[in-house]
Order: sequence, then structure tokens, then C-alpha cells
Amino acid sequence: MIHRRKVLKQLAVLPVAGSLVPIDMFSPLVHDSDKESVNPLKRDYFKELGVRTFINAAGTYTFMTGSLMRPEVVEAIANTSDDFVNLNELQDKVGARIAELLDCEAATVTSGAASAISLGTAGCISGTDPKNAALLPHIDTTKLKSEVIMQRKHSIEYAHAIEVSGAKVIYVDTKEELEAAINEKTAMYYFVNFLNYEGQIQWQEVLDICQKHNVPTMIDCAADVPPVENLFKFQKMGFDMVCFSGGKGLRGPQSAGVLLGKKKYIDAARLNAPPFGETIGRGMKVNKEEIVGMLVAIEDFLNRNHEEDWLLWEKQIELIKDSVSSFESMKTEVVVPELANVVPTLHLKWDNRVLKITGDQLKDAMRMGHPSIEIAGGGSNSVSVTTWMLKPGQERIVATRLNEIFNAKSEKNHAK
Repeated sequence: MIHRRKVLKQLAVLPVAGSLVPIDMFSPLVHDSDKESVNPLKRDYFKELGVRTFINAAGTYTFMTGSLMRPEVVEAIANTSDDFVNLNELQDKVGARIAELLDCEAATVTSGAASAISLGTAGCISGTDPKNAALLPHIDTTKLKSEVIMQRKHSIEYAHAIEVSGAKVIYVDTKEELEAAINEKTAMYYFVNFLNYEGQIQWQEVLDICQKHNVPTMIDCAADVPPVENLFKFQKMGFDMVCFSGGKGLRGPQSAGVLLGKKKYIDAARLNAPPFGETIGRGMKVNKEEIVGMLVAIEDFLNRNHEEDWLLWEKQIELIKDSVSSFESMKTEVVVPELANVVPTLHLKWDNRVLKITGDQLKDAMRMGHPSIEIAGGGSNSVSVTTWMLKPGQERIVATRLNEIFNAKSEKNHAK
């Protein structure tokens, strides 16, 4: 058991909330490759606009603007902004390079994972005929397949991207229902990877049935890297199309993603994408800088020392855990999700009679402090904290603020 006095003594050397912290103070927890030079003349656009920035101890949520791009990605975007190129040629060359890196038949950069879902679905309906692509979302059901099957348990809000194409979603619960639902109108099967264990039909069972009936399969792996193996796993498993977000664990452009898999389906998806005008994907534009940035993000991710990254995250989580674990009634648990956002995650839970604050109140207090800090979870008496989106040294600010807030809400202090 760590005594409060010991923890407070350790935290006494940490930065007070809102102070500026030289990164070199925390060199044991910093990778040299992650250090960034500070330009004192750098224009602060967010400050000019009155938009508040925050420390992200919650994760790669889109409404929190996802992740921060790696320096290599930022450099690639800057270095490709001064010249014109043919967009189709660039997509061809970048797609071929990504396919080579990920050992698949084909790939294309999309405007996020949701766009990959929409374009992949549209391609399964239109095939490689531009005239068919021009019909969508008004599908001529006498000529084109128009139904996409998915498990009811996989019906998340992001699946709305399927219906953008005009497809009708057919919901099933069991293997028997899946087999019965397949007919001449079936265009595709859609699978949400992080819900694999929620539904009754899991990876291999879906593949066995769909492959028997020649039904293309798509798996949504938007937030499912790390681990790096997932970039290869699902297309090796047999899924025809795999969707990844660029602005989460890959640390690429927030408005980019990648669709990879069998060449005939990627080619069909491309016919429904920009720069073609008469398509459902015309508004899903990816600029040249983001296309190259997505490639560089994948290259960087494949070349990173993932063991070193993991060790850093664990040390940061441990520091934060130690800052609060001595509070009476506090329960701490470090877990690693099995399928999505597979990173060390700290869960905190406490007795409201001892620590007089709810999870939602704690989130608000962290958010409204200086600097602002975002954490996840909430509710009556629990929150979650991750560290993989923190800049080096920010874990100490998070630890300090949590300790300060819980100390102020302790039953012992209220009794004084």
C-alpha cells in the first residue's frame, strides 16, 4: 500500500496545474523521436479564435479531433502542398505502395473509415461500371444488388455509412438467419470487429457462410490499431475489404482512412470516389497532402518500436495510478481491451460516501481546470484514463490534477 504522504511528496515535485513544463524534465519517459522543437514565433490560431485546447487523457475520439499526427506526417503534408499532381495517378501510386506495405492486393486512401465503408459498399453494388455508380443512391434493383447483411448486435451509429449508398440493411442474429438472408439481392456482409464477441456469429463463421455463397465481406477496424498485426490479420483471415481510420492509432490525418483488400472491390470502390463527379462519394474528397500523409503514417507505424511505445504508456499509467491509489475506497484497475483501442487503460472507481464526487463531476472538474484535461467514462463513481495520446510530461499534470481534486473531495477533508 502506498501511503498518502509518500505520494504527496512525489507529487510535490510535479508541475502545478496550468504551469509550463520543460519536456527535458521528464526525459526518462520521453522518446527522443517524440521531442518537438518549440518555435517562439509560432502563431497560436486556437488562441486567436478563442478555442480552448486540452490534454487528451481520454483516447482517439473524433469529437476530440482524434490523434496528433506524427512529425513525419506533418512534414509530408507540408512538402506536398506546393505542387500540382493528377489525383487519380497519386491514388494509384499511393494505393499500390500501401498494398505492398500491407501485403494485400490493393488499397486506397479515403476520407476516414466511414468513407471507406460507404465507398466499399457502393463498389459492391456498382461493380466496375461507371454508369452503375452514377445511379447510386437510387439503385435499380432489377439490375443491381441492393442489400447488405449485418448482425443486429453490430448495428452501431457508424453503420449509417452503409445506407449512404442506397443499400437496404438486412439484420440477422444467428448463423441460420444469415444463411437464409442471402439471396440474389445480397451485395455485401458488414462486420464490426470490436463487437466480434457481442454477436452470435463470429469471424470465421461469417467467412465460411459468405464465401460459400460468394458474398463479399467487409470488416470495420476503424480503431483497431495497435497492435500492428491487425493491419495484416483480417485480410489474411479472408475478409474481402478492411477499413481503418487514419486519425486514430495510425497517427495520420484525422480526415483520412484506408480501404484495403481484394483488387476487384477496391477498384469498384474507386469508381464511386472523387474526382468522379456523378457518384455518392464526390463529397468524400481527400487532398493530395492527406493521401501522401496517410502513406507516411502507415510507413511510420510499421517502422516504430512498438515495445518501446508500450513501455512508455505503462509507465505513464502507473504514475497516474500511484497518484490516486492511496485514497480511501479508491479501486484502480489497469486493463487492455481485447479488440479495439488496445492500449493500457486505467479504470478508477470509488465510494461516493468517502470521495464526495461523481464520475461526471470529476470529468467536468478536469475539463474546466487549467490546463483543461479530458478523461473518459463517467457516471456515478468511475472514470477511465489513457495515456497514449499524451504529449511527453503531460501524464504528470494529469496525475497532479486527479490527486488535487480527490484530495479536496475526501471525506476526511470535509470533516475538518
